[in-house]
Formats: sequence, structure tokens, C-alpha cells
Amino acid sequence: MKKVFTFLTGVLSLTTLEAQQAPNDSLKNIQLEEVVVSATRATHGMPVAFTDIEKKSIDQNNFGRDIPYIMALSPSVTVTSDAGTGIGYTAFRIRGTDVNRINVTINGIPYNDAESHGVFFVDLPDFASSLASMQIQRGVGTSANGAAAFGASINMKTDNSGIKPYSSIGTSFGSFGTLKNTISVGTGLLNRHFAIDGRFSNVKSDGFIDRASADMQSYMFSATYFADKTMIKFLTFDGKEKTYQAWNGVDLDLVKSDPEHYTRHYNELGRYVNEDGNIRFYDNQIDDYHQTHYQLLLTQSLNEKWMLNGALHYTKGKGYYEEYKTDRDYAEYGLTPPIEDGQPRMETDLIRQKWLDNDFYGLVFAANYHHRATEVTLGGGANHYGGNHYGKVLWVRFPDKFIPGREWYRSTSDKNDWNIYVKTTSEILPNLIGFADLQFRHIFYELNGQNDKYDAEKGTMIDLTQQHDFSFFNPKAGLTYKINPRNHLYASFAVANREPNRNNYTDAGPNEKPTSERLYDTEVGYRYESPNFSFGANYYYMHYKNQLILTGKISEIGEPLTTNIPRSYRTGLELTTAIKFHPQWRWDANLTLSSNKIDHFVEQSVDEYDADWNWIGSRDNDLGQTDIAFSPNIIANSIFTFTYRQFETALQSSYVSRQYLDNTSDHDRSIDPYFVNHLRLSYSLKTPHAKSIDFGLLINNLFNTEYETNGYIWYTYYLAGKRVNEKRYFPQAGTNVLANIVVNF
Repeated sequence: MKKVFTFLTGVLSLTTLEAQQAPNDSLKNIQLEEVVVSATRATHGMPVAFTDIEKKSIDQNNFGRDIPYIMALSPSVTVTSDAGTGIGYTAFRIRGTDVNRINVTINGIPYNDAESHGVFFVDLPDFASSLASMQIQRGVGTSANGAAAFGASINMKTDNSGIKPYSSIGTSFGSFGTLKNTISVGTGLLNRHFAIDGRFSNVKSDGFIDRASADMQSYMFSATYFADKTMIKFLTFDGKEKTYQAWNGVDLDLVKSDPEHYTRHYNELGRYVNEDGNIRFYDNQIDDYHQTHYQLLLTQSLNEKWMLNGALHYTKGKGYYEEYKTDRDYAEYGLTPPIEDGQPRMETDLIRQKWLDNDFYGLVFAANYHHRATEVTLGGGANHYGGNHYGKVLWVRFPDKFIPGREWYRSTSDKNDWNIYVKTTSEILPNLIGFADLQFRHIFYELNGQNDKYDAEKGTMIDLTQQHDFSFFNPKAGLTYKINPRNHLYASFAVANREPNRNNYTDAGPNEKPTSERLYDTEVGYRYESPNFSFGANYYYMHYKNQLILTGKISEIGEPLTTNIPRSYRTGLELTTAIKFHPQWRWDANLTLSSNKIDHFVEQSVDEYDADWNWIGSRDNDLGQTDIAFSPNIIANSIFTFTYRQFETALQSSYVSRQYLDNTSDHDRSIDPYFVNHLRLSYSLKTPHAKSIDFGLLINNLFNTEYETNGYIWYTYYLAGKRVNEKRYFPQAGTNVLANIVVNF
């Protein structure tokens, strides 16, 4: 490592003279790079509720945890981690909306999985080390490429090319065997036109939950060409992850009733009984996925009024998850059962893999016009997704003429998605700015082949073959009134439409026909900003038609399941403030008070058993108005920051009120409220041989609070007339520590 680092810094020193450039040219280059995301980002003249997270904040909170934990203290955000540490599989919700309904882009290019609409930051380990900024838009927001925003959109921008040569080497380490190593290097500007930047990272952690380990690697590479009015940038970033599965959660009722054998970090996945009758856990119960992204970005300034930008992109992903399954029917895997005592054996243990091999490519573009108080953007994009889903059986405990690696299902997916939008902001009267945004989006989605589920009546795997065609018109309009330079009022109304995802089709019941959902979003807000004090208030009312709401159940790979609900709404008030009491003291806080309701909910087909476990039927429960699952009524965050010269410390606090695991508003099927605190400390040391040596320390869960951030209903039923709820939760780690050291040259 020392030799590699010496070589890199040596290369940089040779390019120093070539990298000298006039400050005004440097500014032009930075402005050209910022245009890449300007088409999809909100500004203070727009009637949109948004939060900007700048590079300084990203770097301060980057200890190796995933992107959701970088934005965890933003308004209306809740985060969760399967492993309990923020490393590995993580997720987030905004205004109670799950990640499948949140639009995420990187440099304006869609990142949501085209089929599941999910966002898997586990596939981008240490991506925070390559980010220049993030913007979170709550509500429908402005038009963006990719999946529709049904609760929020997140726009991430990768680092600008370094104007001067640089290099850095950093490491993070701490509890649960966590270790992150990062090397970054950049040539600076060569011959006034070229720049090359790169990063490599390695992240490992054992996890708080048993065996919930993560072993991940990633890189980022970019090569940029600058001319007076042109920027061409090629970048590629890659992530490879191998994580032990922890998506089943923990049965806390077992922890209470049998603490000798079950703990808050007990992981049941991979459990089996060997030939000697001993309980064992399968070592390779893993998720293994590799994803590589390629982006070619172009920005062209035509004149003082017109700016063009576009991008070609391609993403390749391939991987599998492997698991030990017990007591499985031979028939559902197309296996021949052995004959024992003249009768075929019905069940066996086996090891299987489920594979996903996919390609995603397309283009996005925007033409930006700016003159005086008027801005107009014409943009859009077209993308194609092709996916292969298939499964392999690797091993069978009781085989009969078994061939390892045998496929038992295969299906293909094709999805074409294109959109075009035009949006404008203009001063229609003195200090009154009008905003309009019109988008048309078309989707064609086709499935062919077999599902991974067995149809016992037909004796075959379930046929998935189907086609779906959607055309959506998504208008948005609003006004911003500038009372004076510090005080702004705004109001907006927007419509968004969204198609179902793959799981809505593959996991639908025989009589269910998932349909698209529609959102009518009204936002009214006020902003005040001064050097030492800022305040914001945003009221929202989000009315849904056929909203796909989480049912509280998950698929066998931990993905949350949803169903259409005819009428529902989310409404709330978001308050934000920042107060600088003194040059050394600052307080940032936000509070969300909300109500999230289903107008008329009927809990359907709850199984009933008598005292001897004989099934006697099912019942429906008409519950009237209920709370939407996983939608807390209160979310509050606070950051007290003290700065003295090169030292800084921050006390970070979060409160999340009760969340229901399903849509019944049943207290017994809910996540308890939690209040958790973290302490961050940092110090930057200047030395003659380096720009800086930065030290950081993060004490998570400062007061060792026992809390859970997610959960689901495993099975709920009536036994002898009494309701029984089998639940799983995702406990988070107690007090734990992460430290980092970064040397910058």
C-alpha cells in the first residue's frame, strides 16, 4: 500500500505545472459540470420542498455506512438496516413512502431498478466518497427521468473533476469488525483541457445481527475534457457485494420467552439440522451481486442564454442469492424423489441459487434556456431494460439422479420507458414567479417464462407471460412570491402516475390485478433565510387513487409486498430551522407532524383455526379509517454543533413515533417509538507534508437504546377465537463506535 501511495503522489507531483490554470477558467469548468444535474434540481425560486446536502456534510458523516445514513437527519426521513449497523442492506422512507416509490438519479440518470423500482445502495459501497452533493425533493417535485416520484426524489451528483492535483488515503474502523479503506487520486487539469480522477474502496463488517456480514468493493473512474464552452465526461463506477442474508428479522416474542436460546441479534436464516441431529447454519447463505455503471456526459454552452446537456448510460448487473432450504417438495423444483419403502419421498433439504442477469441502457437530455427572470428546460429520456431471472438447484440431501446446477425456472423481462418534459419559471408579476412543468411518460413492460413459484393444481411452475402498456401525463404548477430577499411564500399542485413493479404482478393473488396508481400533491410553504437564522414551514396534502400500499408482509427474499388501496392520503406539516447562536454554536432541527390514512380499509381473509389447529375458514374485518403502514405521525431530528478552530463536535438526535406493521392500526402489530442519539467528533490537522490529516469519531446510539426500525407480519390468524400475531423486527445495534483517518495531499 505504501509503494502504491508513493507512486500515485509522485505522478501527481509531475502534473502540477500542467495543472496551473487561471481562476476564471476553473470557474467555467465547475459551472459546466454543475449543468449536468441542473435540469432535474429545484431552486429557491421553485415551489418545491427540498433539502440540499453538500459535500462537506457528506464527508463529515461518511464512516462507511450506506447513503441512507448520510441523509438520515433530513426532514421526514426514516432509515433502517438489516444488519443493524447501516452497512450492507439498508433502506429509507420519506413521508412514510417506501424506497420503491422514490425516484433516485445519479447525474440525472435513473438509478432505481427498472423492474422492482427498488434502490439498492448495497451495490454502491462507499459511493458517498464520490459524491459532490445530493438534493432531496419531497412530494412529487420536479420532473425527473426514470420511475415516478410518489413521495420524494433524490438527485445525486458525483464529484467535479479536480482542477488541481490531489490524492487522499483514508480508513474507517470500529465496532463489529467494521473496516473501510479508500484511496482517491486526481491529476488536476492537464494542458488546460483534461482531468482524470479515480477512487477505490473496500468495506467490510460483521454486522450486529448474527452472521450479517458484508464484504464489498467499489471503484469510480472519470476522464473529463474541457473546452471553452464544452465538457465531455466519461465515468464508470462499480460495486461488488457479498452479504450474509439477514432479511428475515428477529422474532422478539421468542427473545422474551426463551432468552437462553434467542437474542436480539439472532438470525434464523441458514439454519438446518444435520445428519447427527445438531443445529447448524449454512455458511454460504449469501447475496452476491456485481453491478457496473458507464456514463458519457456532454455539456455544451451555445451562448449566454442556451445550454445543452445529454448523457448516454449503460448498467450491467449480475448476481444471485444462495440459500439452504429445509423440507422442500421435490415437485416444486422439478426433481425426481427417491423411492423409500416402496413410496416416493415427499420432501428434502436442498441448496438453491436465484439469479438475476440484467442490462439497462439509454439516453437522457435537456436543453436549458435562461434569460433575465425566465428559465425554460426541455428534457427527457429513453431507456431499455432487459432482465433474465432463473434458478439453480446446487445440492439435494436425498437425491435421485440429480445433476448439480439444474435450472428449475427461467423468465425474461423487457421494459421500454421514455418521457419528455418541459418546465419553466418566470416572473409573471413583480416578485411573483410562476412555475409550470408538464411531462408525458410511456412504459411498455413484457414478462415471459416461468415464475419461481409452483402451481400444485397444474403441476407446473406458474406462467408469468404478460404485457402491460402505460401512458401517463404528469402536470405540475405553482407560484412563489418573494416578499423580500429573505422571505418567500410558495404553493404548488402536481399530479404523478406510477406503474406497478414486478413483484406486484408476480406475487399477486389469483384474483388480484394490480393497476397503476395516481397521486395529487398540494404543497404550501414559507421560507426565511438570514446569515444567522433560517426557518421553513411546508404543508402538504397528498391524495392517492389506487395507492400501492405496503401490506406488512414480505416476499421470501425480504422484499416488501404491496396492494392497491382505492383511496388514501398523507398530510402533514414539515418545519425546519437553523440557528447560529454564536460563531461556535449552531442548532439545526426539523419536525414532521403528519396524518397518513386509508379512508376505508377491509382486512381480508384472516385464517381461523379451532383449538386443535383445524382450519375452519377465514374472516374479513371492516376497520373503517386506518393508519397507513410504516407511516409515523411524528419524525423529529436535531443537531447541536460546536466548532472551535479545527475541532467540531455534533450531538445528533432522532425521534420516530409509532409505526404500524400493517394497515389495521393494531397496537400489537407495530414498531414502538424510539429516540436515539449519536455523537460525532472531528479534528483537522494541518501539516507541512499534507494538506490535512482529518480525524473523525462517531459514537452511534450514545445511550445504548434498544430499538427497532423495521418489521413485518410473518403470519396473523385466529386460534380458538383469539388473534395471534407472528411478527419479525429488525433490531438496531446498541452503542457502537466508528473512527476514521483521512490524509489529504
